[in-house]
Amino acid sequence: MISAGEFRNGITFEMDGKVMQVVEFQHVKPGKGAAFVRVKMKNVITGGVTETSFNPSAKYPTAFVERRKMEYSYNDGALYYFMDQETYELEPIDASVLDDSFKFIKENDVCTILSYKGSVFGVEVPNFVELVVTDTEPGFAGNTATNVTKPATVETGAEIKVPLFINEGDKIQIDTRSGEYLGRAK
Repeated sequence: MISAGEFRNGITFEMDGKVMQVVEFQHVKPGKGAAFVRVKMKNVITGGVTETSFNPSAKYPTAFVERRKMEYSYNDGALYYFMDQETYELEPIDASVLDDSFKFIKENDVCTILSYKGSVFGVEVPNFVELVVTDTEPGFAGNTATNVTKPATVETGAEIKVPLFINEGDKIQIDTRSGEYLGRAK
């Protein structure tokens, strides 16, 4: 059990049968009246964010969210298979669990699988990936206008905007959270 007065960023707890994670918290001690804890929390299963005030002495059961590093192997229709790196067992995960950032993941990339009481509810992908550009219009010498972009397709099939000087075959870095081009890979 954890009391609301012990809330910190990242702590997960059960409330009304839901698993919540503290995103932001603030201990408030008004001049008049009792102290309280203002908490911005996210439902880890649905992703919904809510803001609530708690009595600091209110107690909630701690929720243990299991995080396992697993390697993406392949997909078969709506199922994506991940391999446990210790036991080499394949675990199928439904496509509905994956978010939009998964389009930047290629086979053999390591992801973090999030589960609660044995049921998988999320897949965290690395924040940054390096991918090869497979299709884009050729760049033109002397075209040095700043902040001008063109569409490019990377090896996973995802399409992003890249600067004009990027050509097919170039290896680039991408931020998976925003889907933005970061630079050429070294």
